[in-house]
Amino acid sequence: MQLTIQAKGENVKAISYLLSKNPNNLYERRVKDHLVRLVYHELSETSLAVTIFVTPNALALVQNDNALDITHYINDREFAASSIFLSLIRSALGTALNGRPKEQYIEWVAQAFSFEFEFGPIATTMTNKEIHELFQPLGYTVNIEALNKKHRARFLTLSADITLQRALQHLFVLIPVLDDYKHYFIDELEVDKLKRYGEGWLDTHPMKEYIYKKALRFSHLYNGTPTIQNTTRSLNTLRYEKIVETIKALPQKSTIVDLGSGEGKLSSLLAYVKGIDELLAVEPSEAAMKKAIKRFETLEKAYVIPKPTWGSLFYYDARLHHKDVIVLCEVIEHINEERLPKIMSLLLSQYSPQTLIVTTPNAEYNAVYELDEMRHDDHRFEWTRSQFQKWCHVMNSHEQYELLFTGIGNEHNLYGQPTQMCVFTKKEVSV
Repeated sequence: MQLTIQAKGENVKAISYLLSKNPNNLYERRVKDHLVRLVYHELSETSLAVTIFVTPNALALVQNDNALDITHYINDREFAASSIFLSLIRSALGTALNGRPKEQYIEWVAQAFSFEFEFGPIATTMTNKEIHELFQPLGYTVNIEALNKKHRARFLTLSADITLQRALQHLFVLIPVLDDYKHYFIDELEVDKLKRYGEGWLDTHPMKEYIYKKALRFSHLYNGTPTIQNTTRSLNTLRYEKIVETIKALPQKSTIVDLGSGEGKLSSLLAYVKGIDELLAVEPSEAAMKKAIKRFETLEKAYVIPKPTWGSLFYYDARLHHKDVIVLCEVIEHINEERLPKIMSLLLSQYSPQTLIVTTPNAEYNAVYELDEMRHDDHRFEWTRSQFQKWCHVMNSHEQYELLFTGIGNEHNLYGQPTQMCVFTKKEVSV
């Protein structure tokens, strides 16, 4: 991952002051266990070349508590210039990005220089034409070098007479738009970044709707401007609240298994449900479990403290046998469909809980989000309501459970609700 900044013309030496990096010293820092370096190749009154690059620690991508957890799939994150790359170099370029050099150099913030910015490799499905359309309206001449015949991985060189601050703002907004990887959860910090870095140019960009959609992930998170609504957060909250309320109403709920508990958000809410004596938070990802443990340590006045438990859906675990409730919250869509029947047989026939709660996305609702793809890169499938209901009935082949279907989230009159849920309740055995 690298970004090279070159400039020609008078007074380009001033750019080193804007960067706030002494050209006589090697800038080298560790950020989240990744090595960030900035070096000058050339520096005079009329010529400057400086490169900032990251030597990634592949293990840190999954081991660091604050890093990206990619345990579900293998990808190109340690090689591609993406939003992860930007997060690692942001501190090094912060002075230039925010336009706050030492007072004696403030006048150079507004000075345009003849720049070239080379960065990559970019992993993108955008065509060369679309990439040109992304940068040309901002005044750049664009050169694209493909690394292979498929033109997926490319290096870009952008040339323009522009200020350093504005160019960096462009890159920090548009590199994540180029990159195929998408963050699943977008919060207010991402929107604040768009507001700050996009001020003065983003609203007039001919591709602004496309930029907003790619940057904020879901079209329903914005209204033509980079502002966020609480839809994603409220949907998560509604999902957890629905599960909690469902469990509260159950006659048998003393032993609960949150299967695929992730960072422990649902388990933390269940900890405050009266009547639960044992709560197992089962998770295969070590990185996610570490975060859950920290979350559980902050719980106060809970009826029960969740017990972090390493485990997997793919292996029999005697500890999960005959519990009152097992919850699969947004789990099944991360598993290949052909593996699900064996898992459901394990759950319903061997573990045999009194209640099994399963939630999964409603694929029909993606039309509301204006998505022509699945909601998360790691989803192996997303089902319509009829597909989900049919599947649940097939899984209940011995008809030992009653099935109750419901939805979660804002309801659309045609597409239903964004999340669908099935509650499997064991039938009473007649004597």
